[in-house]
Parts: sequence; structure tokens; C-alpha cells
Amino acid sequence: MTIKKVRNFQIFSTIFTFIVGTLLHFTFELSGSNLKFAIFSAINESTWEHLKLLYFPMLLSTIFGIILFKNRIPNFLCSKTIGILTSIIFEIIFFYTYTGILGNNITIIDISLFFVSTILGEFVAYILIVNKFKCNNKLALLILFFIFMLFIIFTFNPPKIGLFKDPITKMYGIQTQNRN
Repeated sequence: MTIKKVRNFQIFSTIFTFIVGTLLHFTFELSGSNLKFAIFSAINESTWEHLKLLYFPMLLSTIFGIILFKNRIPNFLCSKTIGILTSIIFEIIFFYTYTGILGNNITIIDISLFFVSTILGEFVAYILIVNKFKCNNKLALLILFFIFMLFIIFTFNPPKIGLFKDPITKMYGIQTQNRN
């Protein structure tokens, strides 16, 4: 597998995440609040729900890459998993750092943060892939599955902490009776 093919795939993956992640911000509402869409779409403006906009497109591009490269890149799944985790962790840390300093969030910074988090995660994955980083693909698969399950569970039954609280409605998750 050539480095150029991996680079091109990572560029595709980045653009794919930009587009699909942006669309996922609106799909729940556009679906008429269909619960099937709630699992992978942002259902409110909480930080947690916005992490879906990174996770699901990056997961899909990982699946595309596995099919495309047909196991010719032994560390692909693990590298992409680390890239996804990097994006999610960076998004959380940067969001709470800048909002803590400023006292509130600014929409243009939030949107830019989504793009920067995506680029960072895809770049980390690229570096790991081309440097033949050795890792455990079974563990990577377990981590991806665990995160997937957390998105399902916490969409319908979120903990009552700031990460899950919609700053606009002051509600948690999809359940309207969760007002605080």
C-alpha cells in the first residue's frame, strides 16, 4: 500500500467527516424526531451530542477504509480508532477550556473546533498508519463498540452532568422530563 493512497484516503475521510458530520447536526430534527436517527444524530446542543458528529462519520470512513484496503494495512483499524479518540478528546478539552476562559461558547469557534478536531484525528491516524504503528485491532474494535454503546445509552439515559446538558434548553438527552 502506497503512502499516497493512504494520504488520499485520509483526505477523503476528512472531507467525508466534514460533510456527514455537518448533516448529522440536523438529521434528527429533519426526521421528525425519529428515534432511529437519535442514535447517530445530535438530538440537542450538548457537548456529548456534538461528539456524534465526529464519531459516526469517522467510524463510517474507517469501515470504508477496511473494505477498500482489504486488510493490506495491518494497523489501519487501530490507527483510525486512535484518530477518533484524539478527535473526541481534543474536542472536549478545547471546548471546555475556551468556554471556561471566555465564560460562554461562540458558535464560530464551536464550528471551527469541529473542523480542527476532525483534521487532527485524521492526521494522527495517517501518521500512525504510515509509520506502521503496532497495535491491537481487537482492542480497537472493542473500544469502538464501547463508544457506540455509550452513544446509545447516554442518548436515552444521560448522566446529569454538564457534558450531557443542552445549554439552551437546560435538558438532558432526548427525554423532555429531564429538566433541571
